[in-house]
Amino acid sequence: MSTLAPPSSTLGATRRRTATLALLVAMVAAALVGPSVVAPTLTDSASAAVYSSCTISRCADARTARSGWSAKGFPTSRGWYSWSGGLSNFAGGRFYNYEGQLPANATYYEYDVYPRQSGAARDAYRIVVNKSTGATWFSPNHYGDFYRL
Repeated sequence: MSTLAPPSSTLGATRRRTATLALLVAMVAAALVGPSVVAPTLTDSASAAVYSSCTISRCADARTARSGWSAKGFPTSRGWYSWSGGLSNFAGGRFYNYEGQLPANATYYEYDVYPRQSGAARDAYRIVVNKSTGATWFSPNHYGDFYRL
């Protein structure tokens, strides 16, 4: 007696080979097309843009904040620090550069740009400082982009 369908063990192996081949074809096609380009977003700092200079609005404010934090010795402890005009400003502590947007093999610290009442909600404006070299970046959108000061 002959059968028209292959045995179930052969059918399973055929389906696995077909699925593996389809996956391989998809991977090769993706490799040939190249990586996709993702625009920077506030929640995707891995795709942040890094600029060699700062010419956007608020760069002057970031430079002023850098001077203020420099006068305080760029504190490394996270917390509120007294600021001019009876306000406070927040030092965020260590910035770990997990996404690798800034130069590697450096220790960075983050600082808020705009002072406010102690304990008030923080905004998105930050400076990130490499204390060893003094190199400073301004991020106007909470690490969505970095501008070298």
